[in-house]
Amino acid sequence: MIEKVLIFILFLGPLVFFHELGHFLFARLFGVKVQVFSIGFGPKLFKFKKGDTEYALSLIPLGGYVKMFGDDPFNGDAIPVEERKYSFTHKSKWARFWIVFGGPLANFIMAYVIFFSLLIGGEKMPELKMGLVTKDSKFANFGIKTGDILKEVNGESVSNPSDVVLMDGGVKTLTVERFGEMKTVNIGMSGEEFFEEMVNYPPFLRRPVMTSYNGEVFALSLNKDSVNWGESLDELADHAENQSVYLFKMKKDADLGDINIQEERPFVSEVKIGNKGMENFFKTMREAKLYPNDMFVKSISMKSPAEKAGILGGNIILGLNGEDIYSFEVLRATLQKIETKEVQVKILADNIEKSVSLTPDVKPQGEKKVKLIGVYSNGVFQGMRFVDTPSKGFVGSFTGAFSRTWDTIVKTVGSFKKLIVGEVSLKNIGGPLAIGKVASDSFQTSLSYFFQLMALISVNLGVINLFPIPVLDGGHILFLGLEFLNRGPVSRRKMEIAQQFGLSMLLMLMIGAIFNDVVRFF
Repeated sequence: MIEKVLIFILFLGPLVFFHELGHFLFARLFGVKVQVFSIGFGPKLFKFKKGDTEYALSLIPLGGYVKMFGDDPFNGDAIPVEERKYSFTHKSKWARFWIVFGGPLANFIMAYVIFFSLLIGGEKMPELKMGLVTKDSKFANFGIKTGDILKEVNGESVSNPSDVVLMDGGVKTLTVERFGEMKTVNIGMSGEEFFEEMVNYPPFLRRPVMTSYNGEVFALSLNKDSVNWGESLDELADHAENQSVYLFKMKKDADLGDINIQEERPFVSEVKIGNKGMENFFKTMREAKLYPNDMFVKSISMKSPAEKAGILGGNIILGLNGEDIYSFEVLRATLQKIETKEVQVKILADNIEKSVSLTPDVKPQGEKKVKLIGVYSNGVFQGMRFVDTPSKGFVGSFTGAFSRTWDTIVKTVGSFKKLIVGEVSLKNIGGPLAIGKVASDSFQTSLSYFFQLMALISVNLGVINLFPIPVLDGGHILFLGLEFLNRGPVSRRKMEIAQQFGLSMLLMLMIGAIFNDVVRFF
């Protein structure tokens, strides 16, 4: 727990520091006296004074502030004439604009510097591996296979999905690694279309193991001498054709998720596979009384449709509405497509096949309503493999960092636009707990991921602060614009009403975000 808190502070601290530093540096540039520079809100845990400024570290690390001399526009006349040159209120509109805009600008610059550093130093990134590509998908029609590792797009090396989005002229050809061989796939999509399609195939591929109805676990291989644990069950199933699959027994207490797992040798039996194709592979395995681990029911939700239908932990799900199914992900997707209210679920219980009827629950999940039957899978998946990507060089990093920063800004603005017009639910907003979790998860994954996420949140922070909401930087810029148009400041009454409204909106958003966190994590 303490480690996660420290990671959260390590993640959020620089974002807040550089935002406030942007305000501070522009204030000093234009000769404004800075009275307080604080990281955090509330009681001050640590402080010291240097020159005119008190520097402080405060208790609540969810923001910060820069207190400037003369920042009250309605108290300007009370400031002695000889001190007005240090006053924020008495500076020109142009100077005040840059002082206010300095915070968000610093966040954008910070994101750029992070992206530049990652590109020039080389990134440790997850291998761009395709997950389960179903036979009726767009990628399958182009000839992309499950487990393909993306190496090049249009002849250019790629290591990050965002590189594809930014490619001029769209995606024409892919070079993929398939079972150690390089293959070229012709394709015709825009970079954004390709990226949006690619995220439908996350690399959650199953470990190369199957289990018999009586609980014996076997590792599978096309090599009779040993198991290639780097090859998933899905890749093996897609590749096998007119050859034997060798079964190696696993110890009863074996941790199937262990990256250093070892099978018992030699192999104990073999299964002959005929025609190529995943469906044929799993059908043959089912005839040999072997089933994918993820089709075993691990547990059942209380009072769920599955419990009411009599499905038990340890049962094996075989199909829905007469259609054989060999993957829990396919089961989930097929369930959503079924139009009938009642669903027939074929299961194997005590080595006897039977069919049960149930009516799935329909519950909101993000923007969609999904059908749920209340079963939990016993699946074990391959670990994510990371690769070191080469440096893009100074010029490539310079331009690439700009493209990534701009693309992130555009996508962030687009996301907030969808939120405002109701295309995206407010339930998707995350608060400090959500940020803390993704920060901790990314830190555990790799430093490259951690800093990429930091750059993304830095852009988010910059964009949010530019919203034309009073009390935010964007609200101050809005008032400066009105002051320019009206040739004078907004009245005190209007300013107070606007600030109260802005503060209320901000508090509502914060409460909503924290509520979402509580619902998600508790």
